[in-house]
Amino acid sequence: MTFDPDAAEDATRPVLEARDLVVRRGGREVLSIAKFGVSRHGTVAVVGPNGAGKSTLLLALALLVGPQEGSVLLKGQLVTPRLALHLRRRIGLVLAAPMLLDTTVRRNVAAGLRFRGIGGRQADVRVDEWLDRLGVLALRDRSARELSSGEAQRVSLARAFVLEPEVLLLDEPFASVDAAARSQLIDDTGRLLRETPRATVLVTHDLDEAGRLGTRMSVIINGRLRQDAPPEVVLSEPCDEDVAAFVGVQTRLPGRITSIDDGLAVVEVGGGRIEAISAFGIGQQVMCCLRPEDVTLRLSGQSSQPMPTTSARNRLSGVITKIVGKGPFVQVSVDCGAKVVADVTKASANEMGLREGDLVEATFKATAVHLIGLTL
Repeated sequence: MTFDPDAAEDATRPVLEARDLVVRRGGREVLSIAKFGVSRHGTVAVVGPNGAGKSTLLLALALLVGPQEGSVLLKGQLVTPRLALHLRRRIGLVLAAPMLLDTTVRRNVAAGLRFRGIGGRQADVRVDEWLDRLGVLALRDRSARELSSGEAQRVSLARAFVLEPEVLLLDEPFASVDAAARSQLIDDTGRLLRETPRATVLVTHDLDEAGRLGTRMSVIINGRLRQDAPPEVVLSEPCDEDVAAFVGVQTRLPGRITSIDDGLAVVEVGGGRIEAISAFGIGQQVMCCLRPEDVTLRLSGQSSQPMPTTSARNRLSGVITKIVGKGPFVQVSVDCGAKVVADVTKASANEMGLREGDLVEATFKATAVHLIGLTL
């Protein structure tokens, strides 16, 4: 079988995909993915906790880690060891550590072009174009050793983009960048991916990065692909409790549906009753998931405190057990028979005088509750 890099591309077929991929280390299975793929203009953000298998998947897609089972396909064609070089020539790989050569910025970005036999004026034009688009053209004659972490990663990205790869693989590309430069680099990378779309796989543990850059989010936990959907779906409708915990759903209340009226279910939980939109039937055991930004707190027993106008149908009373600073917010844990977590602005917390031990009422809308079906 010969590799045809210009084979007709089916718009519905992934450019790069893995099927029944299994990777073992020391006899232990560290990755088992039945199906994973990225389309021509898609950016798949692969997320998960440390050690979940994210980077192993990316290196297997780049054929830098050999799977014990399964296959990698490029445009529907099986990539064998004999054809691996063809795949590697069509991908750009950016790692967390820039790993630049001990030479000038310009020579670093041109290195991949030289390996592909592209030099002279053509190479100079492409190198300068991508240095400019990544905001480091003025540094082209500087030694790579003199660059800041953000500058070095911009050069590393330029070195990948200049090859005009069909597939771009990014492994924690912003992890080594200092906080001051990180946000702008994420924005600039997102702009380039929109302007020059290509099949991109971004590995990150950071949900902010994934949400800002990904058109899809793939959650890997314990070496398994647990959910694959647009970022907004994963964040608001996690498929199971492990995914919910990873994406920041801190309120997870087990209960049972006792009644349903026109799609609105009543769930009996340890601390009372919760109303939620549901497609499950009566008697179903569920996990009620609620993000902290969707919970509002009000001090109990203060008649002078006006009741806010709200469409929230759910009200649970409890005692504040913990208050922790979180940037412009404080995160408040409330014991309502089970833990409910709310994000409150520091200004509101100070105005209410919230303290541990205070009696409060937690309110939230039925539409804010996501139900996960449980199998007992």
